[in-house]
Amino acid sequence: MSLITNVMDHSLDDGYAEAAARKKADGDGGMPKTLRAKLGLAAGLVLAALIVTVGAAQARVAAPVVAKEREELIDRIDRETEAADELEDGIDELREDVGARQREALRDSGGSDRSELVGILAGAVAVHGPGVRLVVNDAKDTTAGGDGDPRSTSGFSDTGRVRDRDLQRVVNGLWESGAEAVSINGQRLTALSAIRAAGDAILVDNRPLVPPYTVLAVGDGPQLRDRFRNSADGVYLHVLQENYDIRTALSAEEDLRLPAAPSVIVRTAQPITEKGTS
Repeated sequence: MSLITNVMDHSLDDGYAEAAARKKADGDGGMPKTLRAKLGLAAGLVLAALIVTVGAAQARVAAPVVAKEREELIDRIDRETEAADELEDGIDELREDVGARQREALRDSGGSDRSELVGILAGAVAVHGPGVRLVVNDAKDTTAGGDGDPRSTSGFSDTGRVRDRDLQRVVNGLWESGAEAVSINGQRLTALSAIRAAGDAILVDNRPLVPPYTVLAVGDGPQLRDRFRNSADGVYLHVLQENYDIRTALSAEEDLRLPAAPSVIVRTAQPITEKGTS
């Protein structure tokens, strides 16, 4: 209690109190004494007030301009967004028109329609049916790379990350095991699809994917699951799980829904036209 009482009674340090008393005795403290010093102080105060006043006036004048520019920017964003939506709607209409023309072109002379089967095989139409769901994910506490550079591939295979070649083997193994349609994270795969890497990112048809990677494959669910599990690619995936702690989950599903591929463009292949015989 004595220490607290002493602190309350002597809130100002004795050395500071002694210096203040000495300065006051010498006449150095307080307001300036001479006329010149007083005029200098007054000029300083007037200048400071002038600067504050001018700054406030400029801020008040600039505020409407900034608000107007902000409103114009918001309006521009809204217009561009509407234009982008209209373009997307136009793309959808064109795709529907192209699909209708493709189905019409696939009708043979006998009147049978092969467009549905061809569309399924080409990935041009959405499909559903039984199949398997395979989820592949990076190992827990995965590092970005051997030297800390996210774009470096040094030691990439030892970091517990799923690589593009791993997904390539998974997809090829599912096709080989009897899958009729395959998608990865909602991206439908076709005969022209590519699974590649850009740094640490995995791209499917130039679209980046984010783990976990969910692979859906339509086919005979239990049979497709067992065939893939016993295939070379299924064993490869099991080795990744055992050696690099890559997480996997494989299950048979009664009904899976896969979207259509965003675009199916053939630039080189041409159909063979049958020439009539005389």
